[in-house]
Amino acid sequence: MNTEWNLEVLYKGLDDPKFAADFKALEECGKEMKEYVLVASKDDAKTRTEKLLVMFEQFNELINKLGLYLSLRNSVNTEDGEIMAWQNKLMKVYSENAEAIFAADRVLADIDDVDALSKDSEIIKANNFYLKENKKTLSHRLSDEVEAMIAAMNLTAGDSWGSLQKYLTSTVKVDYEGKQISLSEVRNLAYDSDVEVRKKAYEAELASYEKIQDAVAFALNNIKNQVTMLCRKKGYESPLSMTLEQAKMSRATLDAMMEAIEEYLPVFRKYLRKKGELLGHKNGLPFYELFAPLGKSEKKYSIEEAHDYLVKCFGEFSSDLADMMDEAFVNEWIDFLPHNGKRGGAFCAGCGSLKQSRILTNFDGSFGAVDTLAHELGHAYHNRQLENERPLNRDYPYPIAETASTFNEVHLGAYALKYADKDEKLALLESDLKEKTQCIVDIYSRYLFETAVFEQAQEKFLMAADLKELMLDAQKKAYGDGLDENFLHPYMWINKGHYYSDSLSFYNFPYAFGTLYAQGLYSMFVKEGASFVPKYKAMLNATSTQSIEDDGKIMGVDLTKKDFWKQSLQMIADEIEEFLKY
Repeated sequence: MNTEWNLEVLYKGLDDPKFAADFKALEECGKEMKEYVLVASKDDAKTRTEKLLVMFEQFNELINKLGLYLSLRNSVNTEDGEIMAWQNKLMKVYSENAEAIFAADRVLADIDDVDALSKDSEIIKANNFYLKENKKTLSHRLSDEVEAMIAAMNLTAGDSWGSLQKYLTSTVKVDYEGKQISLSEVRNLAYDSDVEVRKKAYEAELASYEKIQDAVAFALNNIKNQVTMLCRKKGYESPLSMTLEQAKMSRATLDAMMEAIEEYLPVFRKYLRKKGELLGHKNGLPFYELFAPLGKSEKKYSIEEAHDYLVKCFGEFSSDLADMMDEAFVNEWIDFLPHNGKRGGAFCAGCGSLKQSRILTNFDGSFGAVDTLAHELGHAYHNRQLENERPLNRDYPYPIAETASTFNEVHLGAYALKYADKDEKLALLESDLKEKTQCIVDIYSRYLFETAVFEQAQEKFLMAADLKELMLDAQKKAYGDGLDENFLHPYMWINKGHYYSDSLSFYNFPYAFGTLYAQGLYSMFVKEGASFVPKYKAMLNATSTQSIEDDGKIMGVDLTKKDFWKQSLQMIADEIEEFLKY
């Protein structure tokens, strides 16, 4: 089985005539839009709305396809200068057309009654939610000229700072055991069965950050200051309020979830202290032991074994999900193995026009790596529910984006426990709790950290030492006495790319949302069986055209109330009680 993804369904290379043709078509589409917005007022509301929606759909399809190809190529070779040059060219095309796009947005926002126009037009009806959200967004938009200038300047501002962080973390050389390895490789050693390997890898990882800490600190300060400045100019109360509006999520939902998490933090600390005791630590769990394996689960999976296991596992949930997983492996959607120049972590990127996704992992054969595949394939399954929607209706709020992926993890964990022998159950239970602790407790610490950075960066430039102190403070508040305070991780702000987006702040609480929402949904599946699946798919399909709270209503839950979140957290607390018996 091929270990690298196949991108030829997009383009066969930069010299592919289709790549050049699409790039030219994108430029032509932008030109057509520029010309039309100048005369759009001559047409009636229905005609100009339909024409602009067609142009928007075409422009979106082209820029997303081109951008996806370049981004995927860059993610496996961050040192490819030719790819980066083409990414800059693509951003230049966008910035050159930004003023026309903003002007077109304003034309669409001037519609008096979207519902009335929807009655006589299929394309307007299909984009009803998009048009209403556009009208809301326009209330925060600056003049077309200023917005275009921001888009153009961002090429050498936020985007570049984010690219710097990605470049430095993917190319920094980690000195480990007399050789130099990548950051992804040394971080994978946190899962090793040997405590000495885990500790040495942790020490080598921390030492490697000293080489790049100052440059990354500059990136973080400048991105957060840029976001804050633009939020103020656009009339948002704060970056968080802007994020929530972008996420189509109410502050009431976020607060209900966070308050429930705070109540349950002491329960997670019991798990961490117990794990520390089982590993021979008396003062809580050292950070380098967070991912230490427990129990007898030494099995390593080949890529072929991971494929067979996942298809069989998810066949017990839904045959169409199992079939899609088989398709992903067989048709080379996945880039599996770590190497120098490849970015760390994992992600799934959808290409709706082609009805496929592409998945990057840094597969090491562990059960955790299989779990990561299940997670990313959950994103692909969510994408599949939207692939027949019109181009402007394929994006969904990012808190809900982690639901299908985390649901897959919950199902995989339940499946593995069901078929495990007695000796394996401790390992599987602990592995499940380890991941959920990351998605709840560590995410809570990241939320606290990012909040503090946004607040303090307005008062002073946060040097690397300041950022380290903020991270340690956040970890202490979240983990409490569950971690040994002598072995924390002051550099977690460097390797998490989510902090370095100029357009997407607070990409942390969505993981907690996804974990807890998925946990609650899975309990419904256990009770309802096969009848749950169509409702679940309908909810995933609706995520692009309604608020998160309305998605919850499809499943019969009120996400603004703490009760739902506490029920999900209690399910995890019950698992922790089982673990404490060992």
